[in-house]
Amino acid sequence: MEVFQDYAYYYNAFYRDKDYAAESRWVDTLLKRYGRDIRKIINYGCGTGRHDIELSKLGYDCTGIDLSALMIDIARENSKCMDADIGFSVADIRTYEPKETYDAVISLFHVMSYQNSNDDIVAAFRSARKALKDGGLFLFDCWYGSGVLSDPPVVRVKEVEDDTYKLVRIARPVMHDRADVVDVCYEVLVTEKETGLTKTISETHHMRYFFRPELEYYLKEAGFELIDNLDCATLGETGYGSWTSYFVTKAV
Repeated sequence: MEVFQDYAYYYNAFYRDKDYAAESRWVDTLLKRYGRDIRKIINYGCGTGRHDIELSKLGYDCTGIDLSALMIDIARENSKCMDADIGFSVADIRTYEPKETYDAVISLFHVMSYQNSNDDIVAAFRSARKALKDGGLFLFDCWYGSGVLSDPPVVRVKEVEDDTYKLVRIARPVMHDRADVVDVCYEVLVTEKETGLTKTISETHHMRYFFRPELEYYLKEAGFELIDNLDCATLGETGYGSWTSYFVTKAV
């Protein structure tokens, strides 16, 4: 089963309280702090395109790719509704062959943590390197090992509703210490308000957590220099309380 193939229908509802505008401003801050004259960017794992739309408002020329055709359909519709000129296409970030080069590659909302094996993460990094001119920036976030192991994931329940559906999502984690992977087992109960009909969607998302030294090695293998990594919640130095981290790298 393709991750998000059913879940994508309800993705916007679950993350409607996510502040894409604020996150995009932080990305803008990091691109300006570590880069120069960055305007043309490509988003690896763009999802429903919300970050791309916000970044386009900040003056960036955006392109987005995602493995899920359904996500791309939603992204195109979101972009059309916001009158944003953004190119979206279906592609696997591990095998994507860019047809042009960009000033920056970004990858947000822990897309890199979906790359569970060493081969997967290196392949994604190498594709990102092909998309960049020399000196271009590669900015991504991921689950950060120090924080994940200090504060292990627990069962979480989230309830949302819109005009059509009432949704209850239960996330149950299973940790695999030898792979540095957490299986997040989602059960989504979907109730149609008008009819009362209910269905259940079950999906498992396999999330890898990373440590700085291993990513520094993989990045070097792919043609990058690691510049910095920062706590996603503060843009400050990471520590044992950092569950997620931005990594800022330069194509060399």
